[in-house]
Amino acid sequence: MTSPLSRRGFLQASSAWLALQCQSASAATAVADDPTAGREIVFEDRFNSIDWSVWDAGPKATTAANGFYGRSAFASKYGDEGFNPYAIVDDGAAEDGKALEISAKYIGRPMNVPNYYGNSLPEFQWISGNLQTARPDGVVLKGWRKGYFEARMLFPRHPLTWPAFWMLNARSILEPKTSIELDVVEHKGWEPTVYGTYLHEWGGQDESGHGAGVETPVDMTVSYCRYGMLVDDQRCVPYFNRVPVRDRTTGALADWPITRSARMDEELDVFWPLLTLALRTDVPFPQPLKEVDMFTRMRVDYFRVYA
Repeated sequence: MTSPLSRRGFLQASSAWLALQCQSASAATAVADDPTAGREIVFEDRFNSIDWSVWDAGPKATTAANGFYGRSAFASKYGDEGFNPYAIVDDGAAEDGKALEISAKYIGRPMNVPNYYGNSLPEFQWISGNLQTARPDGVVLKGWRKGYFEARMLFPRHPLTWPAFWMLNARSILEPKTSIELDVVEHKGWEPTVYGTYLHEWGGQDESGHGAGVETPVDMTVSYCRYGMLVDDQRCVPYFNRVPVRDRTTGALADWPITRSARMDEELDVFWPLLTLALRTDVPFPQPLKEVDMFTRMRVDYFRVYA
């Protein structure tokens, strides 16, 4: 027969239970609170100009493939096919009155972009842009292991656009099977009040992923919004306008474990950001493509890192 729990044992069990509840409450509070609280800005780009000592332009930094994806070629900082998609523009809705503008233009003729698979395909003859703080040779110009990462952005309304603010780990450039991809926001230009946010750990037997669709109370193609991701020692939490994201199908907080965190720490690995305007391939090409849709743009007010 099991003996009844002693008073001492009861107090010890109660203390352990209370500690567990406090830890759970603390974790919940950490997710629910303003992700910038108690943190300072350790990096900020307000895009009054494009600092080419910080940003690189062109295909995604990787050795896995040519770095292009979707229906457009990502231009170098000098532009391609006579079109430069990178500009700093006046914008009264931006905090400093200036914003980074990344555009996409339909060229509509055979192109000669090196290593681009779509040069001769009419539906793929677009030039758009991708800025990143890393280079294909593996050099990371700016990167951080953890913190709260945020960009304030305005997306286009368009039948093909696929703008994104996302991050990759440094090792993934030269060792793609170690890739950790944090998609803070991926938007489809025809869904003004819905976007996706994801964690992907690509390659190898430990490949895994998480994702959530986010319904927004505002039209993201009309108003600037803040898209963020909190990354700590072992997990990441996406935010919209500094409110933690909940999975719209389950109602649960999007609080995802990064299973390769320990390896990142061992390798002194860091995350680096990308600001991308791509065009999707998983939807039909408009027939006909309207003249108004042959040119489109997204804007970025700022990119910040809090730690």
